[in-house]
Amino acid sequence: MEAEAPGVPQQPVVLARRRSAGEVALRVAPIGIPYLILIVLVAIYGSLQEGVFSREELNIQTAATLTLLLVAAGQTIVILLGGIDLSVGGILSFSTALAATRFGEGGSTMAVWIALLVLIGLGAGAVNGFLIAHLRLQPFIVTLATWSIWSGAAFWVLPTEGGIVPESYVGAVNNAWVGLSVSTWLVIVLIGLWVWFRRTRLGVSIRAVGSSETAAYLSGVPTARVTIAAYALSGLFAALAALFLITQTASGSPTVGNDFILNSVAAVVIGGTSLFGGRGGLGGTVAGAFILTLIASVIFVLSISSFYAPIVTGGLLILAVLANSITDLVARRRAYR
Repeated sequence: MEAEAPGVPQQPVVLARRRSAGEVALRVAPIGIPYLILIVLVAIYGSLQEGVFSREELNIQTAATLTLLLVAAGQTIVILLGGIDLSVGGILSFSTALAATRFGEGGSTMAVWIALLVLIGLGAGAVNGFLIAHLRLQPFIVTLATWSIWSGAAFWVLPTEGGIVPESYVGAVNNAWVGLSVSTWLVIVLIGLWVWFRRTRLGVSIRAVGSSETAAYLSGVPTARVTIAAYALSGLFAALAALFLITQTASGSPTVGNDFILNSVAAVVIGGTSLFGGRGGLGGTVAGAFILTLIASVIFVLSISSFYAPIVTGGLLILAVLANSITDLVARRRAYR
């Protein structure tokens, strides 16, 4: 038997290293691309506007982004499951309408209604999950129908924009601590919660169901309960988004949630989460949400018509879907080798 030449790597070792590098690239690319886009937008914005790289500007941008980010956080969970949630718009509108008409002067009444809004969001999402999991209805149709129901309820509670949000509530949420606004701290807390949640049994199960519901079921995952929990969390985040949004508008609106439905999906997809489920996470969604917010700011600073903002957003969305499709295709081909 001939001895191998010293210092010459063997072919299996080379292939293993190439596959390892390729797998790392596949994992990094979906989240790396949105952050690269975000860095470019920040660089452009910073070169054209003074004071961009300051805590004040950070607080402004996080406040402008947090509502979308909260809605998109719930949407991330649902899309990881392989579904979609259009009802977030109706839940958000209904929640702002209730808050603006029921909080009164604040105090214990407001505290009770805050708890009720959180429970309403959870319950509304759980109903979506139940209809999808047990009646085997399509997520798009179910959440489209419940979006219409909650939007109608919002008009019943508050026919036009208005209402009153207590100044004590608005002031408390808009305060700053150690130079950072409450919205900035909430983004940090949200990221920390996601780092914990993705390793929990529910977080792992959501990803497993999104990858293959049949395989997850055969592995002992309670797919129906996981589906209900995922949609319940999406409804919860929509209600939380409403509780923050009213601090920015100081009023309620029966239609305000409609603007966040497709934008939340866009933030998730631009952030690298696969529409087929099973791959992605909030890390990319954070970048996606800030990208959508910064696009409008950059276009304004460049003195370009605001009509171009949807065009740029649509172009980025197409590129994100294309990148996700290529990543999925490459991953499948490597799996069959």
